[in-house]
Amino acid sequence: MSDNNNIEFQPRTDLSEFKSKIDAVKYEISKALIGNQDAVEMIHTALIAGGHILIEGVPGIAKTLMAKLTAKTLDLDFSRIQFTPDLMPSDITGTSVFNPKTLEFELRRGPIFSNIVLADEINRAPAKTQSALFEVMEERQVTIDGTSHKFPESFIVLATQNPIEQEGTYRLPEAQIDRFIFKILLDYPKLNEEIDILTLKNKDLRSHNIDEIESVLTENDLSELRSVSAKTLINQELIKYIAEIIQATRKNKSLFLGASPRGSVAVLQASKVFATISGRDFVTPEDILKVTYPALRHRIILSPEKEMEGVTPDEVISSIIHGIEVPR
Repeated sequence: MSDNNNIEFQPRTDLSEFKSKIDAVKYEISKALIGNQDAVEMIHTALIAGGHILIEGVPGIAKTLMAKLTAKTLDLDFSRIQFTPDLMPSDITGTSVFNPKTLEFELRRGPIFSNIVLADEINRAPAKTQSALFEVMEERQVTIDGTSHKFPESFIVLATQNPIEQEGTYRLPEAQIDRFIFKILLDYPKLNEEIDILTLKNKDLRSHNIDEIESVLTENDLSELRSVSAKTLINQELIKYIAEIIQATRKNKSLFLGASPRGSVAVLQASKVFATISGRDFVTPEDILKVTYPALRHRIILSPEKEMEGVTPDEVISSIIHGIEVPR
């Protein structure tokens, strides 16, 4: 009887170029970032899936650095918006300004007119300002004075927020949170990672010099990666599995609000990308489980009782997953 463990998997699609490009991005980021490899992998997954990303963590664990490094590896226009309580919608989108020479109004474009936009500490601006992002995050266009301005498919919002400090912050509207394909949680580095960080800093206090990071992916590259991942196969049983997980969030007694259909689409798209990054041209249940947590944790709302008990969204997602039979 043959040993199945010795059989090497051969994908139907040549994914070597795909993998080499992702490896090049990981290498560039590793020049300035130690640890959080799972988070980096999820950011790549979300980027190729074409979704916006919300990065959450306590201060000082490189949320902004991770977002800036990701943007730096892409050969695309980049802008940063520092969200503050006094930030106005026009500070994001821009406004029409009267030109006395031409006697006409001209559009002065805001920082949202870019490919990759870093929305730093996004929860420090009120709902009125957040509304300026609704249209552009969903439809990749912004309307100013009745005129719509189209954005490229490569447009991505990378947002950061601090979950601990609530002074001077605002809860993001649920409609906006649902527009993020992933919510990625960053944690403190492990002991060996912190030692590496200190060792690197001891050698060079400017070790996080972003200017040393090279851009390795162009807009065409990103488009090609998305095209390849879109062809990744997923059978009907796994599609049903995704739907069962989403449906279960809407019936779970620990939740006040379950995930929307946008959540199920996010899991589908992200699982196909993650499978491709892993070197396969088909999706497995493990791919779905890997992306389900970042795709759903911000789309569900705990019941007041569970929130008071200190239950986390990830714990509820875990209980839901364990209650559904995994297709084989």
